[in-house]
Amino acid sequence: MGPSRRFHDTRPSIPPDISGPAIAPADYQKPTTGLLSYFPNSWVPYAELARLDKPAGTYYLFFPCLFSTLMAASYTHAPPLAVLETSVLFFTGALIMRGAGCTINDLWDRDLDPHVARTRLRPIARGAVSPSKALTFTGFQLLSGLLLLLQFPTPCLFYGIPSLLLVGTYPLTKRVTHYPQFVLGLAFSWGAFMGFPALGVHLLSDPTAAKAVMALYSGCISWTVLYDMIYAHMDIKDDAKVGIKSIALRHAKDTKAVLSGLAAVQTGLLITAGWMISASPVFFISTTASTVATLGLMIWKVKLKEVSNCWWWFKYGAWFTGGGISLGLLAEYGSQGIRKEAAIETPPSALKELVLGYRTGTWPAALTTWSVFFK
Repeated sequence: MGPSRRFHDTRPSIPPDISGPAIAPADYQKPTTGLLSYFPNSWVPYAELARLDKPAGTYYLFFPCLFSTLMAASYTHAPPLAVLETSVLFFTGALIMRGAGCTINDLWDRDLDPHVARTRLRPIARGAVSPSKALTFTGFQLLSGLLLLLQFPTPCLFYGIPSLLLVGTYPLTKRVTHYPQFVLGLAFSWGAFMGFPALGVHLLSDPTAAKAVMALYSGCISWTVLYDMIYAHMDIKDDAKVGIKSIALRHAKDTKAVLSGLAAVQTGLLITAGWMISASPVFFISTTASTVATLGLMIWKVKLKEVSNCWWWFKYGAWFTGGGISLGLLAEYGSQGIRKEAAIETPPSALKELVLGYRTGTWPAALTTWSVFFK
């Protein structure tokens, strides 16, 4: 899926200087570098529909899944192999479902994309893929996503399917509200619900885990609105010309203040999620520090009037912030394992118990404690 052009049904007519007929297929050239350059010509349009050449959206969709998985791993003391397998499945799912969302988006905008410079080369807009074939491709993508979802524990099926409603309706919200980023956040952050049930925690029967997940989910929504607001600034001139509603236009004069507020909300909700599961100081120090540092740097450095600079921060911000939070959660998971191992290998006050047992005549019980320790 991923951020894309924002339109609404009641927009004014497109001015002559940016309108016109869809470009001819001859105006398009197959990529000569990158992943798509290795694909057969007939595959390229479908790879472009799935945005395989622009993976940033896949990373943004994957990170909430990873956050939830690592948080659940600390909460349940899940074995490393289970955590790794679950993470790999989630990344595969993010790749598939992000592609499905992008195809759905292009189907909705097929009559509008040909008139916009940034989107006129998309496969449906340039006529390389017909709407009927794109619809068939969407069905294939969704079926692949379902087959992958079935590899998870059964409860994940019930947690995951409702997200399809958001995937299908997000393109419509771009036509009626200044804040489609919020709906995008609801969709892109859905993975926050998935990590716990994937590792055997049923949220409906575990209030503590459910509260942590809600805080994590809300924090990820704030993050989505933040990074997509920066992305929206790339289209701010075209949006103003054709009367398109945009969060960037709505808050053009105070964008960085809004971004700072969203960053504060995200940080606070991450702290809340950690507090809900009784995380250690490792979690609070590492995740808080990385979130504040990476988001603060991005908000400070991004040049909102430069399209290329906005794209650079959007593209790499996924790794700066998402990677930092993931490393913090991984450190928390590792520290949980160390503390658990230490608790097993070091019997509490065992020496004191042995001395007290000798004095009171109950030393056989104390010896039993030590015999278990040395087995």
